[in-house]
Amino acid sequence: MGKRFDSGARTGVVIVGAGPAGLVLGNLLLDQGIDCVILERRGREAVEGRARAGFLAAHSVRVLTRHGLADGLLARGHTHRTCLFRSDRGEFTLDYGALGRGDVHTVYPQQELVRDLLAAYLRRGGAIRFDTEAEEISGGRVRTSDGTDVAGHYVAGCDGHRGVARATMAAHGTRTARWDHGVSWLAVLAEAPPSMEAVGYALHARGFAGHMARTATVTRYYLQCPRGTDPADWSEDRIWTELGIRLRVDEFGQLKDGPVLEKAVVDLRSDVLDSPGEGRLWLAGDAAGLISPSAAKGANLAVLQAERLAQAMASALKHGNGNDLDRYAADCLPRVWRAHEFSHWMSGLLHGPSAEDTEHPVEAHARYGRALQYARLDSLRTSRAHQDFFAENYTGI
Repeated sequence: MGKRFDSGARTGVVIVGAGPAGLVLGNLLLDQGIDCVILERRGREAVEGRARAGFLAAHSVRVLTRHGLADGLLARGHTHRTCLFRSDRGEFTLDYGALGRGDVHTVYPQQELVRDLLAAYLRRGGAIRFDTEAEEISGGRVRTSDGTDVAGHYVAGCDGHRGVARATMAAHGTRTARWDHGVSWLAVLAEAPPSMEAVGYALHARGFAGHMARTATVTRYYLQCPRGTDPADWSEDRIWTELGIRLRVDEFGQLKDGPVLEKAVVDLRSDVLDSPGEGRLWLAGDAAGLISPSAAKGANLAVLQAERLAQAMASALKHGNGNDLDRYAADCLPRVWRAHEFSHWMSGLLHGPSAEDTEHPVEAHARYGRALQYARLDSLRTSRAHQDFFAENYTGI
């Protein structure tokens, strides 16, 4: 168990949110001898059970390993180095692990990583309050849903893009750059073994479809769908039929199907705050910037920012040196924007005009957009320079 939290005490850092950003930050601060408390609006079971992303970049694995947080992923995760692309022009596989910098991904479900990080945080003596929503942040104080104030020298907002930390920054005049990709996905988690060894991206006139292994028995699928789609309208039969059409099972082999564990619609949107903090409030993860899932960068940006923020806060609290906090934005934002640029490029590659496209109904416009999509795909198939660019950015942060 973590140490008891005294609501009247002033801690080093109050962390709002127990996702990957908040838990990595908390562990790293404790390693530096800095007390912190995490406030999490959900219960422990919900925190540990939420299925999200599962692809960790090489940089994230190095960070977690360096700080003793990688035992689970090194024991149970598996490396992944290939992706394949299907279309009406055939299929090709890209061994991105042999290209660019030679980096690979480690596939490890995010809920398992969160369980590991939480267990490590409690072993280190970290304090956490579940079922406690942060309602207001002022200076170094956080007013919670039970009416108490939690005070810290700093507050770290790791509570997502709809959380109070971002709202506080916006109220103080921080601007946000935003982009709506105009695309939605039906995200499906199925109790089914992977149907292919590689991550699969399918381009189809009916819309994009994706295949991403999570474990030996669970696979994540994506289906492009119209904005405003109700997941309840998609039965299991309809999901597997549509996946079969778009992944072209008649040509490339049947899918290994199974019960659908979870389905939800994700609107692909991206945004970045001009500054991830000031004064006593600093942000990391989705609170500082939301990235579309088209290139699996969200959790990896969270790990990057958490490590940098922990270093900066430790320098300020232990040595009275705030220079690292002043440089936090300059250190992170160029890499954040590089990730966004590649995610934007991936979205353009995967999402041509679909048969249900209502924004661009003109036939000539649709033909032009589809031709550009296939030109991108052909360049990726034939150009070594393009392949190296893809590999470096696909695996990099």
